[in-house]
Amino acid sequence: MTHETASSLLTPYTSGPLRLANRIVMAPMTRLRADENGVPLPIVADYYAQRAGAGLIVTEGIWPGFTGQSLWRQPGLVTEEQVAAWRRVTEAVHTAGGVIFAQLMHGGRAAHPLTRVDGGWPLAPSAVPLPGPQHTREGMREPVVPKAMTGRDIAETVEDFARAARNAVRAGFDGVELHGANSYLIHQFLADNTNLRTDAYGGDVPGRIRFAREAVEAVADAVGPHRTAVRLSPGNPQSGIVEADPGPVYRTLAAALAPLGLAYAHLTESSDYPALADLRPLLGGTVIANVGENHDPTDRAAGEAVLRRGVADLVSYGRAFLANPDLPRRFATGAPTTRPDTALLYTHGPEGYTDHPAALPAPTLAR
Repeated sequence: MTHETASSLLTPYTSGPLRLANRIVMAPMTRLRADENGVPLPIVADYYAQRAGAGLIVTEGIWPGFTGQSLWRQPGLVTEEQVAAWRRVTEAVHTAGGVIFAQLMHGGRAAHPLTRVDGGWPLAPSAVPLPGPQHTREGMREPVVPKAMTGRDIAETVEDFARAARNAVRAGFDGVELHGANSYLIHQFLADNTNLRTDAYGGDVPGRIRFAREAVEAVADAVGPHRTAVRLSPGNPQSGIVEADPGPVYRTLAAALAPLGLAYAHLTESSDYPALADLRPLLGGTVIANVGENHDPTDRAAGEAVLRRGVADLVSYGRAFLANPDLPRRFATGAPTTRPDTALLYTHGPEGYTDHPAALPAPTLAR
């Protein structure tokens, strides 16, 4: 017999169109279970359906256009084959009672011709390469210097985000999250050392946030603000990103996005900048906190502490969901959690992906 214990993480959450069974969010995590054309494999539907006990699932980063692909065998939302495969995923999650958003991720400089379906050269705000080697379909390769985006490149990329969002809705997703964090394209426009532009998309703070603002506005116009969300990681130093003073940039961006009435903002904190406390009052809507980025995996106690602080409404869990598909149930019953085999994170089969058992059987009614 198991005994469930009360937890703030397990209480329902409702805000606007969001109707969530609990406050536990499955964070986006790259897994590379697509074919060589970026079409999700059939096991992707099983993987996400297994984790439908989360209040909300946010998928791995999905490329919104061919120029945005960052990793080999990363899924896209561009072709009809990709849309059809994602429709099978959303149907499986909805059948299991879940809610799922697609994360739209443009890699920017975090790409290489050997990671791309089209073999194209990576685009970025400025011609600043990654600081170290990259994984490609032919092994590790030295980074290439990306092409600095022209005004036309920027306009086409904004439209790619909007088109992919429409594709996501056609595929049955409940909404989309624009990936503005973790060193990818939107973050590159916001950061000090990757945006060296002197035109309207660089320089001062309004210039630095312009691309992020236009991309979010385009998606909100395409599918509705209630289906649009954004993830930000102010001060996150991943992949050589430098943001010496994130506060002014992100406060200005938060104030610009707040009037749109987005579904949520998904924020990670760095060690040097208290993004949750600083930005929540400006955002005004639902906030998801991720406090495990660049730290130990978030456990139940850490998530409950975030909710007690009042700096977020929901808490996202990444690594904890990898080997624990029934994570909310484990939190409810006190069942132990399992660590994943990191050697299997980025392989292409079911091993280390869909073969993790639930800790406990589904609950039965008391007699």
